[in-house]
Amino acid sequence: MIPTQRAHRIVAALAVPAFFLTAACGSESGDDEGNGDGPVATVSGEPGEQPEIEIDADASVAEETVVEVLREGEGAEVAEGDYLRMDVVATAVAQEAELVNTWRTTEGEPTEQSEDGAKPQVIAQANVESSLPQTVTEPLVGQQVGSRVQVEGQAGELLGAAAQQVGLQEDDGVVWVFDIVAAASVDPAGSVEGEQAETEDGLPTVEMADEGPQITVPEGEDPPAELQEQLLVEGDGPEVANGQALVVQYTGVTWADGEVFDSSWERESASAFQIGTGSVVPGWDQGLVGKHVGDRVLLVIPPDMAYGDQENGGIPAGSTLVFVVDIIGAA
Repeated sequence: MIPTQRAHRIVAALAVPAFFLTAACGSESGDDEGNGDGPVATVSGEPGEQPEIEIDADASVAEETVVEVLREGEGAEVAEGDYLRMDVVATAVAQEAELVNTWRTTEGEPTEQSEDGAKPQVIAQANVESSLPQTVTEPLVGQQVGSRVQVEGQAGELLGAAAQQVGLQEDDGVVWVFDIVAAASVDPAGSVEGEQAETEDGLPTVEMADEGPQITVPEGEDPPAELQEQLLVEGDGPEVANGQALVVQYTGVTWADGEVFDSSWERESASAFQIGTGSVVPGWDQGLVGKHVGDRVLLVIPPDMAYGDQENGGIPAGSTLVFVVDIIGAA
């Protein structure tokens, strides 16, 4: 499920190629380290609302990353490797140009929300190279869920190779503001446990192996015209809601030839994405919302709920896709 790009230029530049919407140490709050004058940006606004960022044109960006907790949350403390769901704004200082903004689209319009208020957000791991650079999320370790955190520094330190990809020089200043909405501690090598049901007549069979599920498409069967889903293992975790970050293991094959085109099990690391906000193909949004953490789900997704008439990453246009998905965490 290729992520919807929206305004996430940095996220798009650094996203691991997968089928989703997929180190400078911070100083203590208020400390002015390096050759600059400390923070060059003043951030105002309440957490949950888009922050207003004012740039001090007379200040220079410090060589060392500066971190300020603008508002301390009351949730759990973020640990290294936690999967985070966040609202984010990132601004290039000299250009005063937004690199990421989860509150607005590239056209400057407010991002669309679902009926229950879910909207696109950034999913990343704390102090792990993921959809955001490790150096950007490192200062979030030890912060509490619900906090608003300002991270400011030079593009080369905070963005690495992605700085040039978004048109920045290494010494250009970048200001990030994070609202940490939720966090989950999940073993990225984990998978669902429990007795597995036999698949229903007409659906692919699934046998679990050490390297993940072995999916066999019924020989000679035409693919279904509508989304098919079956719960193979029933979990006892929380129900999945629109807008949450899901952490999953998955394997995908095409109905036409049964060949694996992607598998997190083969990569030996789970994948994380936002569900119910158009960040993944419609078949995943519809098939996974309402399931539970701990579920193993079989999905057979027709082309109109997958990639339609577009070829995607080697998947032929018009393909029916088959997935086995283990939901191992949510935030």
